[in-house]
Amino acid sequence: MSNFSRIGTANTYDSAVRNIAHRQSALANLQENLTSGKRVVRPSDDPTAAANAERAMTRISRIATDQRVLESQRNAIAQAESTLGEVTDVLQRFRELVVNAGDGVHSSAERRSIALELQGLRDQVFSLANTKDTNGLPLFGALASALAPFVGPQAGAPDYNFQGLPGQSASNEVAIPFTLDGDAAFMHDPTRDRVFNVDVSNSVDGLISADRTLTTSAIKVTNSATVKSTAAAAAAVAPPNNAPYPSYAIAFTAVDSTTVPGTTTATYSITETPSVTPLGAPAPFANVTVSFPTGSTFDITGIPGMSLTVKGTPKVNDTVTVDSSPSVFSVLDDAIKNIREAPNNNGAAQAVSQALNNIDIGMERISAARGQAGDLLNRADRITANQENRSIQLEADRSRAEDLDMIKGISDFNNQQTGYQAALQTYAKVQQLSLFNFIS
Repeated sequence: MSNFSRIGTANTYDSAVRNIAHRQSALANLQENLTSGKRVVRPSDDPTAAANAERAMTRISRIATDQRVLESQRNAIAQAESTLGEVTDVLQRFRELVVNAGDGVHSSAERRSIALELQGLRDQVFSLANTKDTNGLPLFGALASALAPFVGPQAGAPDYNFQGLPGQSASNEVAIPFTLDGDAAFMHDPTRDRVFNVDVSNSVDGLISADRTLTTSAIKVTNSATVKSTAAAAAAVAPPNNAPYPSYAIAFTAVDSTTVPGTTTATYSITETPSVTPLGAPAPFANVTVSFPTGSTFDITGIPGMSLTVKGTPKVNDTVTVDSSPSVFSVLDDAIKNIREAPNNNGAAQAVSQALNNIDIGMERISAARGQAGDLLNRADRITANQENRSIQLEADRSRAEDLDMIKGISDFNNQQTGYQAALQTYAKVQQLSLFNFIS
């Protein structure tokens, strides 16, 4: 027994229309994918892939932001490094003029003329130290500082101050500091840098005369005892952090060059200002007596943690004053003052000798800061390279999540287009299957 079924014409028409609509919608979607080049046009296409692509794009955007900040930091540090280069050039010119001032053919007037040019160079160095970046922030502001980190010269001690918090900000995986530590570059620590200014004079006759030579050199700082106490007691009280390093006056009270032929015996006293012994008690400096071959060098000792070498034969009332130079600017000011006021070639030689020593120490500090700037710039280059690699990786992740395989997309589109055309042709044939068309 055979079974027969009958499908109504209306049902056939509805099925064909639904097929056409479905294929037309799929074709439109594929066309949209081809046009945009993306497999995931909207989150509903593939929620997981859309979420992965969104995370990758967020990270790429964050990297771009970090790179903009890093570029600003790089520009500031590059400007700071360039400024330190200018400071070095100015100091080198200052040094050349100091050497020239020591020439024995110069008169006092000529040395004063050189001092005027040196003053202009000192002003340049001070101005460069307070240079600001394009955002108006100091290049050498350390961890935090006023808009002008360096203030001076001031009447009191110290003559120059760093208005801020010394130290260098740390770099991280995506950034470097905006500023350099100006305190480390331009300020001196006596126990670390051993930068001192020494004056030799006579309390009765005034400055050392031309017919007598008395110079000092080779100041040695062996420890930091002088910033606390002459006694190494545990109860010693250090001065406040902003207290000036003490100065010392070594006054010769007795000189004997006749009792023992060829031998000079000298006695001197030491005065510390301000006193930094515990509880402000007077410094217990005892008079010191030293014997040495007449006219040769001898060491001044008795100052805890410090000694210096003196060449020549002192006279009674000769005084050697030792002051620390708290900054590069102090060194330059002392050099200018000593060269301008040098009464003779001996005084000029003393001024030139200690100025050159102290300038070289300052230039070493600035060179070290410049090297640190170069290291930060190298680090910025490495960060940029790493960030670019991360961006490439994240872009690949985003592409895998949402981009369309164009070859596969075109193939799918052609297949869908062929199916759509077949559906249209099938519908056209179905329309001819009505009973009336058959009767006719």
